[in-house]
Amino acid sequence: LDVTNPSGLELAGFYPLEQVPARSIAASRIVSNHLTLEETVKHLSVDEIIVAVREQRGGVLPLRALLECRLSGTQITDLPRFFERVHGRVPIDSLKASWLIYGKGFRQTWLRGFMKRGFDIIVTAVLLPITLPIMIVMAFLISLDGGAPIIYRQERVGYRGQRFTLLKFRSMTKDAEKDGQAFWASINDARITTVGRFMRRTRIDELPQLINVLRGEMSFVGPRPERPPFVATLTEKIPFYAIRHSVKPGLTGWAQVRYTYGGNIEESVKKLEYDLYYVKNNSLLLDLLILLRTVRVVLLGEGSR
Repeated sequence: LDVTNPSGLELAGFYPLEQVPARSIAASRIVSNHLTLEETVKHLSVDEIIVAVREQRGGVLPLRALLECRLSGTQITDLPRFFERVHGRVPIDSLKASWLIYGKGFRQTWLRGFMKRGFDIIVTAVLLPITLPIMIVMAFLISLDGGAPIIYRQERVGYRGQRFTLLKFRSMTKDAEKDGQAFWASINDARITTVGRFMRRTRIDELPQLINVLRGEMSFVGPRPERPPFVATLTEKIPFYAIRHSVKPGLTGWAQVRYTYGGNIEESVKKLEYDLYYVKNNSLLLDLLILLRTVRVVLLGEGSR
């Protein structure tokens, strides 16, 4: 919080606890513990207390003092919820299974699924005729740039771990993975063709996935589907990774409009944090916001590789 300095928030300071060492916190930011927590809140006119203690068992937290502050009108927020609110992502390193089970969100209702599916069908029916001329032109350019195949078919992991065949315009050379091993795309990847670089920057290579949406394998908005080898690696190395498969994968998503392409484990962790935010808070309103932001991302060519 001290580093990111989000707008509209002013950091009053860190209140120290005897059992918890204040690591990597500037001494000037630590408020005196000569006053009680309640007295400190009144003295500094604090509106909200963020409980930034990972281990909260064994009497570490001053629960009685926190309760008194809450009863006096001060908002009490734990770190994951505050982090989610400020950064628009769910922090993996402080996430616990109990928070997922007992907290708000992460519940997919049949009504939400019905509305989302109806939205997908209507928008796809409108966009397919509009984008058809663009797809015909791109198919012609791809054939000139390297010939067939024009459409690239690739197995991806979708809703509840089910595998499906994702469709996209071929943007790489034919022998991009001639040894059969899967590789993440990198910045200035030599395997990407001239036409492919343009398509990736404008996201035109994803247009055939309108068919995937129409089939019900994908949605317009959701976490981007990954390849099985990547999913196996990421599930093993990143906690709670499988949660992103509790909703349908999407043409675009919260991670795509808020972050860059996830081309390694570290970037995939950050990307998952945005995906978990979407799974937790998904709604028609959030979908519309993501679609509007996607237009900006496409126009500016952000996050593509």
